[in-house]
This record gives sequence, C-alpha cells and structure tokens, in this order.
Amino acid sequence: MTVITLTEHGAAVSLPLDDAVGRALVASRLAEAAPDPYVPGRWRLRAKGKVGVVRVTASGGAAATMRIVPKVPIHRLLFLLGYALDPKGWREEDVTADAEPDLLPALARLFERQADKALRQGLLQGYRSVEETSLLLRGRIREADQIRRHHGRSFPIEIIHDEYTPDIAENRLLRTACDRLLRLPSGVPRDVRIRLLRLRVRLADITPVGRGHALPEWRPSRLNVRYRPALRLASLVLAGASVEHRPGDVTVSGFLFDMAKVFEDFVTISLREALAPSGRCVLQGSVHLDEDRAIRIIPDLVHRAADGTPLAVADAKYKAEKPEGFPDADLYQMLAYCTALGLRNGHLIYAKGNAPHAVHRVRHAGVLIHQHALELDQAPAGLLAEVRSLAGLLVPDQPFVSSSSSGTG
Repeated sequence: MTVITLTEHGAAVSLPLDDAVGRALVASRLAEAAPDPYVPGRWRLRAKGKVGVVRVTASGGAAATMRIVPKVPIHRLLFLLGYALDPKGWREEDVTADAEPDLLPALARLFERQADKALRQGLLQGYRSVEETSLLLRGRIREADQIRRHHGRSFPIEIIHDEYTPDIAENRLLRTACDRLLRLPSGVPRDVRIRLLRLRVRLADITPVGRGHALPEWRPSRLNVRYRPALRLASLVLAGASVEHRPGDVTVSGFLFDMAKVFEDFVTISLREALAPSGRCVLQGSVHLDEDRAIRIIPDLVHRAADGTPLAVADAKYKAEKPEGFPDADLYQMLAYCTALGLRNGHLIYAKGNAPHAVHRVRHAGVLIHQHALELDQAPAGLLAEVRSLAGLLVPDQPFVSSSSSGTG
C-alpha cells in the first residue's frame, strides 16, 4: 500500500508512484496529480483544499492512502469545527487534541472519550413513534395504509404508537458515528479502535442510520445534557466520514474536511454571534442583482436592521479566488453584492497568509471593498476577540441609496 503525505495547499512534491495509482488520484480529484515530466516513474502531487485521510483504489487493485495535513494545528481546526457547529455549547475541553498529530486520530479519540462518558450512566431512553403491522390494536390506526394494504379487511392492523425505548435519535447518532469510524480504512489508532468496538457492543441494540438516509434530529433538553459533547463530535465524524464514492473505475473512501467550508462556517457563525445585539444576520440568503430579478447572488452574510434594511455584507474566503482570466474575482463579486444591496462598504474575510489586509476604492462607484485577514493559529479567546473587532467594523455601514431601493432582493 502506497502512503502519501501532503500539506494542504502546499508546494507540489514529486513521488514514485505506480501509473495506475497516479491515474486513480487524477480521477478522484482530491489532489492535483500529473506525471513528472523530468523523471519517469514519478508523479507530481499537490493537495488542494481538503484535509484528512483517504484511500483511493483503482479497478485493477492498485491503491494508495493519502494523508493531507492542515496548515493550522489540529486543536485549532477542531475548535473551528466545534464552534461553528454549536457556538453556545462549545467548551474548550471538548476539543482538546492531546498529542495527536493528525485530524482523524484526534477526532476519533475525542469522540470515543466523550461517548464513553455519555454512556456511563446507561443509555438515554425516550419516546419514539413506531409504525407497524399488528394483530392487536395499540395506539392509532393508520387508516390510509390500512385501506391501501388490506382492502377493507379488519386484520392485520396498520398502527402507529409511541414506544419508550433507547433506540432514539441521540443513541442512533452515536452508533452511526462509531460504525463510520470503524469502517474507515486507516487512521484510527489500534487502542482507539478497540475502545470503539466496546462502545459498539454497548450500542448493539441501537439502529444505525444507513448510507444515504437523513440523520435523525435531536433537540437539546435537560435529559440529554450529558450527551451533548458526544453528539457534537458525532456530527463532525459523520460530516467528515461522508467521503465514499466511485468516480468511474476508482473507489474513494476516507475522512475529509473542506477547509474553505470549515472557514466559511466559522466566520459566518461567529460574526452572527458577535453582531446579534445590533440586528439580525442572514446567512447564504438570496439577493437579486438586476431589477428583473433574473440574476441571483448569494452573499455569505448580510447584516440587516430590524426593519430589514441591509447594513453590512461580508464574504468568507479561505483562499483568494484567482480563476484564469479573472485574477480579482473576489473583488468583482463583492462589488456586485454592494451594488445590489446599496452599501458603501463590502468586507472580504480571508485566513491570514492567503490574502493581505487592503482597502480598494472603486472608481465612480463610491464603494470601498475591505480585505481582512484572520489569524487562525491563535488561542480561541484571541480569535473570537478578533472576530468581535471585525464585527465592530461592519456595524457602521449604512445604505447609500434611497429608501425606495431596499435591496432585499
């Protein structure tokens, strides 16, 4: 098995690879891969924006395991993931990564530890609606199903009833996350895998969520307080472990996060929290650029006053977009947002190191486009303080068009 280690958005490296493995990596689109033009038998590889571990297998059996290491330390990445998932419930001890150098081992160890802690008092139980065919009347008759399936016969009966059971959403999520970690081809340490197997035994009677099915929803309550850290981690596990597909003759399975999505989620959620006292934030809301409402644009965040008037617009960009022929695409996009919303100022927020601080005044438009850079590699308290400072720069923005153009799209 070929093992490849790359750094997220790092420089290309030249490695000896079987051609079938190289072609499989090309087909997977998880990294930039091409034969080295100078050295036969070697391939030049460069990681893009995803981090984690993945196994890529060609139809002939040739396979490679690729580890993509994030630029930020693992405990910082876990903070970004956890805070975006639940800013009010986030606690620093929930994402302590100890000495694990890689994302998957760290997250697997944290999940097992929190799940074990959640289950020490026994499995949580609750009421769940159950639909079944029965010879005894219990609960309510599902009349439509009774007529469709039994054509007027009295028995059997299609019923629905509430059952007090441990097979509820909270336990199903823990069981499913446990199963996904155990199915991963590599990356989970042996001692953690053993403890995960013990955890699965404790959840043996719980129904896992099948591939392609929607995850069950759970709501915070006083009864599931002890489960919450484990459930947040289960959500992260299930989000990262969703990588499993077959592009052509190539099978891809593993555990990956898209850093652009991680950064966008953290920035928009943390800004929404910081701006909450001064209005409401709309995330990923539609706005129309033209008066005929034919051109739809979707800013990451629009901050609005109580009456709906747009006060600020921001877009989170982990890395500056520079498509061929449009080297300043981010600026053009933000100008469109400001024009549609009637704002003098627009804010682009990058991860520090991927774009500099700058302010651009657009000619003949009276629009200022601000580029900000967040330093991700700092303690959570410092990063959140930086976000609050950034929120203070967004709040003074006011619409520069007449009230007849509301910009609500």
